[in-house]
Amino acid sequence: MSNIWKYSTIHKSACKVVDEQTLWGQTVCRVWLPNQDAVVRVSQSDLQSLSSDWHPRIEGHRIAYISAAAKVAEVLEGSSRGSDGHVLLAPMESNVIPLPHQIHALSRAISSDRVRYLLADEVGLGKTIEAGLVMRELKLRGLVRRTLVVAPKSLAMQWVSEMSTHFNESFSLVNPSDLDALERPGQYVIGKTDHISDYNPWMRFSQAIVTLDSVKPIARRRGWSKEKIRAYNRNRYERLVQGQWDLIVVDESHRMGGSTDQVARYKLGQGLAEAAPYLLLLSATPHQGKSDAFQRLMSLLDPMVFPDLESVTREKVSEFVIRTEKRKAVTAEGKPLFMPRITQTLGVDLERNWAQVALYDAVTDYVKKGYNRAIKDRKPHIGFLMVLLQRIVTSSSYAIRCTLERRLHALENLRETHASPGEEELEDFTDLDGQTQLDLLVEVNEPGRAKEMAEVNALLDLARSAEIAGPDVKTEALMSLIFQLQGEENDDQLKLLIFTEFVPTQAMLQTFLEERGIPCAILNGSMSMDERRMAQRDFRDNARILISTDAGGEGLNLQFCHVVVNYDLPWNPMRIEQRIGRVDRIGQSKIVRAVNFLYENSVEGRVREVIQTKLSIILNEMGIDKTNDILDTSLSGEVIEKMMTHVIMEDADLDAEVDQTVQNLQEEMQQVREQCAVYGISEEPDLAAMEKLRSHPLPYWIEQMTTHYLQTKECKLEKDLLGWNFTWPDGEKVQGAVFQSRDLSTDGDLLSLENARIRGLAMNLPQFIPGQPLPCVSINGLPKIVSGLWGLFEIRLSVGQPDNFQIRVSLTRRSYFPVFMSNEGKLFMPTARHIWDQLLTNDLRIDSLKGSKESIVAGEKLLWAAEKVGQELFETMQEAHFAALSREEERGMIAFTSRRKAIKRLGLPEVRQFRLARLNEDELQWRSELKSARQIVPEMRPLLMLNIENGGICE
Repeated sequence: MSNIWKYSTIHKSACKVVDEQTLWGQTVCRVWLPNQDAVVRVSQSDLQSLSSDWHPRIEGHRIAYISAAAKVAEVLEGSSRGSDGHVLLAPMESNVIPLPHQIHALSRAISSDRVRYLLADEVGLGKTIEAGLVMRELKLRGLVRRTLVVAPKSLAMQWVSEMSTHFNESFSLVNPSDLDALERPGQYVIGKTDHISDYNPWMRFSQAIVTLDSVKPIARRRGWSKEKIRAYNRNRYERLVQGQWDLIVVDESHRMGGSTDQVARYKLGQGLAEAAPYLLLLSATPHQGKSDAFQRLMSLLDPMVFPDLESVTREKVSEFVIRTEKRKAVTAEGKPLFMPRITQTLGVDLERNWAQVALYDAVTDYVKKGYNRAIKDRKPHIGFLMVLLQRIVTSSSYAIRCTLERRLHALENLRETHASPGEEELEDFTDLDGQTQLDLLVEVNEPGRAKEMAEVNALLDLARSAEIAGPDVKTEALMSLIFQLQGEENDDQLKLLIFTEFVPTQAMLQTFLEERGIPCAILNGSMSMDERRMAQRDFRDNARILISTDAGGEGLNLQFCHVVVNYDLPWNPMRIEQRIGRVDRIGQSKIVRAVNFLYENSVEGRVREVIQTKLSIILNEMGIDKTNDILDTSLSGEVIEKMMTHVIMEDADLDAEVDQTVQNLQEEMQQVREQCAVYGISEEPDLAAMEKLRSHPLPYWIEQMTTHYLQTKECKLEKDLLGWNFTWPDGEKVQGAVFQSRDLSTDGDLLSLENARIRGLAMNLPQFIPGQPLPCVSINGLPKIVSGLWGLFEIRLSVGQPDNFQIRVSLTRRSYFPVFMSNEGKLFMPTARHIWDQLLTNDLRIDSLKGSKESIVAGEKLLWAAEKVGQELFETMQEAHFAALSREEERGMIAFTSRRKAIKRLGLPEVRQFRLARLNEDELQWRSELKSARQIVPEMRPLLMLNIENGGICE
């Protein structure tokens, strides 16, 4: 009975008898189960002929199930036909419907084996969605397991939310300080090497989000010992980069460029870049007008391609940058994605309130003296404070009064000395919003500043008088504007987003508006993630106005609001553009309106008026269509901010300063246009690819695969308006199941390739055994002249000994292909694939069955044909496998080198030696696995065999 195929009623599958033994009247057979690739013992009485598994009522469902499942499996593996390219899985497996430019970004990102890119779309184009799509695609293809996202604090919770909402991906928001509690007792004890452990708490998180500044390494901190700094860096930086990440995403990555290569953020960037094979850097403004910082940023993607400034050419950069401009972004229908924008300046006459005028003049005089004294004394932090006070006095009388009270308290308490900021705090000072800058500086107190007290007291009297005199003229103008906009928009519930730099002004505005019956929500940088989320929800559902500071506004997506009011204006114009970008985003259905408040009679007002006029002339001369194009780098913003400081604080000549600034901006813009490697790079969204994706039948194939499989198992199955209702073979019930996200109801269940059962149906297909009954079929839609044998085959390439492998290479590759042999013995491959397609869409009729002998003969013919056709496919798979091993070797070398560098930086010799020994063991194991993975085993399995008679069905 050996080497005979039977059907096991125990395992519900075909099996091959390899041995049998009769003992004490019982015959037991050892059988090989091809689907499990396992040898088991069964009683001979549990073995039946192959035909016993054939049931006329379900055979058609079995053919349809396997035909559809092989299509799904082919997509998962990547099409066997080179002309097809990869089918993008992520868009079909996500809740979000990607736009054409996002589909293009995904397609471009995965077109290369080494996924290391700068996603540089302009503000509002959805770089977070693009990064999520790339992550999902890499996960679905088995290339990524561990993902780390590094983002500014204000954006971290948004990442958690969007990954969950759009991609059903759970990320942990990790505070590195919490990791200290995870330390194991007895670690790092000098002289007790048996207690030393290489335990890494970051390994607890397979998908983590951290804030950028919480994990950057520090070299020094006031009052800290070297040991304390070393302990601080261990969890926050060293162990983070040793976390064996597959993919690292850095949002607002231009901050990684740093002012020098010694800046902490750049060092963090270097460590992260070396820590993962896949890297995505996100930034709308990667080139900040500083070529050296941009070169450092690009070197994170590939230090060998970008070793110096000369290497940063447009040709090289274009290979690593994916960028879409707003003006090129379109909907799936090809319509412009963004609405037009209207920006207007609302001049307010300060002289309508003489108490405010007196306050403004006195504060301006005070800050000028204080600023110039600080410059003379070489105390830049005091100079920064004076500039802030000048901006605050134009914000609101209430804000300047609150700030002066804080300043007076600091001056009155010289014994409670607040040290001036150190190098680390000032390193990123210009990146901070106005309120954060103020909080850092206002209470700085140093000996010798007591003489300021009388001046501050006098200013406080003026501030209180201004408040007593009534609301600021700008506040009254705001109220008038609200009613004016309601009339123009014909909406008495019109929502407005109001920005201010400072929290006291925010509080004043909230009180003022709510006392007049206008409900408000507020956002600022001091609020927790949950508080921010609640404020956004309140604005969407209830409040008419959201009052936000710049820190509170970071990361906001407020497309349901289209009016922005800049109640006060930062001196850096980039921040104004960022504010408006909160509503000028994808999904905005109305024309965006931005209103900038400005005191007409102030120095700031005169400076802005002159520079705006002269900038407009330049823009026309250079052919630039909007001011943003010349102000979209931090260098431009810094130039203008510096000019305003000179004019306002140092009484520099207004016209001369503006002329010089405008000339500098003109030269910079010209240089950027001619030399900047990013300028001019812009992708063209592919509408054809978008349409192809939208019409791809994968969800239909998954539905056909699932429903026909259930019917082969005779499971209860019915469909209603909400979807499919059925019971899996193990008894689990499913209600309202759908196969496309757009069909999903509130209580339904989306069945996609993310579902383990669904993937299992595609990746564990039963084998057809020659000798089984061979169905003779007619297929509707085929010409009558199509007659012959058709088969569907799977080729597998497997690693010889795959147990416990840790290398990140697929140890099994599959390819699927059909063959068709006419009755004359000729092979027709296009016909073979056409028949496969017809099996998925048209009716099939089983006319008769061929017996075991005829089935074996037909099987031999088809196996011969499949071996001939499949050789080229196997060779392609073999090349891909060895290429993947080469990439894994490159990735591993990068990872081990990075880990070795990090270990050598450890201070304790015992810890360093222990970890180096473990690292060497890991590397030896890894090299052994690489060697074993080069020993491959081919296999070819028939999945379906049919005899097609006279083509289509004729009634």
